[in-house]
Amino acid sequence: MDPTAYALVATDLDGTLLRGDDTVSDRSLAALTRVTGSGARHLVVTGRPAPRVRPLLADLGCKGLAVCGQGAQLYDARADRLLWSVTLDRELAETALGKIEAEVGQVYAAVDQDGVDGLTLIEPGYLMPHPTLPAVRVGRREDLWSEPISKVLLRHPDLSDDELAATARAVVGSLATVTMSGPGTVELQPCGITKATGLALAAAQLGLSPEQTIAFGDMPNDIPMFDWADRGVAMANAHPELRAVADEVTLSNEDDGIAVVLERLYGR
Repeated sequence: MDPTAYALVATDLDGTLLRGDDTVSDRSLAALTRVTGSGARHLVVTGRPAPRVRPLLADLGCKGLAVCGQGAQLYDARADRLLWSVTLDRELAETALGKIEAEVGQVYAAVDQDGVDGLTLIEPGYLMPHPTLPAVRVGRREDLWSEPISKVLLRHPDLSDDELAATARAVVGSLATVTMSGPGTVELQPCGITKATGLALAAAQLGLSPEQTIAFGDMPNDIPMFDWADRGVAMANAHPELRAVADEVTLSNEDDGIAVVLERLYGR
């Protein structure tokens, strides 16, 4: 292994490690195998909740920790349990939604329920940004709050993601943290929780530090992770906000951008 290589490789999934069809290329899998074969650790750090990550972790051969739910969940794949979980207060979530709708009119909402078997619930009018992910449609918004939740997902019929996220940040204040994690994916999560909080917790469990960490991502929700890690690598398809703070820009997720960097660090 190159002496400049890192002991912890943290990768986002959608738009980063995953291709558009939710698969990982053979080249990327081989590069990650070289990472773990060198003694380094690969850690998935994703906005997806733990139940939506399970099959992907199995495909990747990840049997250890994963940071899920934008940092609100630390999942142990081997034990199939959450080691740490923070929920979003449902009353605060409703209040935040009300403040946003007072500014921009009706939005459509979904929630990820807490727990390793939590469901994704969507209200009438909400369209899943990832149609391959399972979701349960409920009859009315009130039904979204039936069980503890890790986050709320928002869509607006007219505003862009950037416009919706900017308005949400302006009016939500300390009720929740606002993130943008992909096309059609503006989210509310527990205040103060980011991918960086989950990554820091996982790294501590592994006995590793920010200086030993390289992170890969594509969206503004990856900015805290880049701030925490020693090196942040944005994909060519990354949002301009992330590219602006990245230490390096690699090829796109469709062109094995992660593998290109890992091959340079860990060999081919």
